[in-house]
Amino acid sequence: MSAFSGFGDGAVEFYDGLEADNSKAYWTDQKAVYDEHVRGPMLALLAELEPEFGAGKVFRPYRDVRFSADKTPYKTHCGGYASPFYVQVGSDGLMAACGYYAMAPDQVARYRTAVDDERRGEELRRIVATAEKAGLEIGGETLKTRPKGVAPEHPRLELLRHKGLHVRRRWGPDDVLHEPGCVDRVREVWRAGRPLAEWLADHVGPSENPRR
Repeated sequence: MSAFSGFGDGAVEFYDGLEADNSKAYWTDQKAVYDEHVRGPMLALLAELEPEFGAGKVFRPYRDVRFSADKTPYKTHCGGYASPFYVQVGSDGLMAACGYYAMAPDQVARYRTAVDDERRGEELRRIVATAEKAGLEIGGETLKTRPKGVAPEHPRLELLRHKGLHVRRRWGPDDVLHEPGCVDRVREVWRAGRPLAEWLADHVGPSENPRR
């Protein structure tokens, strides 16, 4: 595999077209562009990051439409991951993230127990604050109200509301997307997100009831 030199010049245009015509005909006609300008570079990017973050994979481009009212067949971005690290490229540019996008019920229970604990909860609060100071956004689905049994004055109420927790940063479709330095953006976010990844691994871990 060749070294990562940036996503191809046709990557953004490919996804602009897919958003306008999310059909098998478009995909078949443009698949060579996807392979050369999107998937190939994504594999090369993950390979370059592998020594530090572990082996990565590229998500399949097909949407799971079985339980969705939206039956368009293809994802409008390409995602790659070396769990819990994530990167995606699409018409809106690049996004790099780290953490748990969504937690299963048993994970949420362990997460809330840890956040409620003074020592572990304050450690997470400091990790999140440091990530924000580094310019990262805090994401993840949250409850609109507080979890059952949690006092309204709890010092870490906002963290307790989370049902998923990750940090991320986005860049628009600029010149760097198509240059070797694009990998430095991803590496920087993943390194900044590592303390969160380690906290989640130590105190939450994988679901004991994974979806089949």
